[in-house]
Amino acid sequence: MLYSKIEGSGQPLLIIHGFLGMSDNWKTLGAQFASEGFQVHLLDLRNHGRSFHSNEFSYQALAQDVFEYCQAHNLEKINIIGHSMGGKTAMLLAATHPELVNKLIVADIGPKFYPQHHQDLFAGLNAVDFSKKPSRNEVETILSTFIPDFGTRQFLLKSLYWQEPGQLAFRFNLAVFNQKMDEIGVPLPENLIFEKPTMFLRGGNSNYILDSDFENIQNHFPNASLETIPNAGHWLHAENPQLFYDLSSTFLKAN
Repeated sequence: MLYSKIEGSGQPLLIIHGFLGMSDNWKTLGAQFASEGFQVHLLDLRNHGRSFHSNEFSYQALAQDVFEYCQAHNLEKINIIGHSMGGKTAMLLAATHPELVNKLIVADIGPKFYPQHHQDLFAGLNAVDFSKKPSRNEVETILSTFIPDFGTRQFLLKSLYWQEPGQLAFRFNLAVFNQKMDEIGVPLPENLIFEKPTMFLRGGNSNYILDSDFENIQNHFPNASLETIPNAGHWLHAENPQLFYDLSSTFLKAN
């Protein structure tokens, strides 16, 4: 069963993090939604955060995990927000179980194929040798050689934890990601359609969703709208959280 943090009461709202992220990334926004009458479920997907590790890693497996989570918690009508990889998971869940999902919000990812683009990031993560018992500062120094962007490093370091005294580790399952990294870019199957209200949010400084992608989005999500959050890149919910919240809340509360 997936690890989750549940807060608030009311209509269920599931929030699914992106690749190499975890539920903690959404703690602040989750509390805001909870204060507005939603029962917020912040999930850790398999091989991420505090959820279980598995050699199987695909969008089918991720979406099935979320479906089984909903069954275990007796959730019958949910709203769902998914960012990046979590957005693809949410798309697949909604399209294969439309009876479960009321409204869908997808943050900075489209249903299309994405070529592998995490090479530098993987090089940095794989350069960390935990058998040498590095300190947190030493891990960041190693990562900085491959990942110059401070914000990206801080995002990755959130998954660093003390496995035991003196021994750090990453919470995510890097060994499986090394084998299955191409799974992250897999497109939504062509024949899948979700006809209920859907909002795609993109960062104004991000290239994950192009204007030319909207036709393909509407092929899968005929009731979709597209909003752009200015002054934000791929981590739009962290870079412009207030506008992200305002747009999402308005969409979720609309009749």
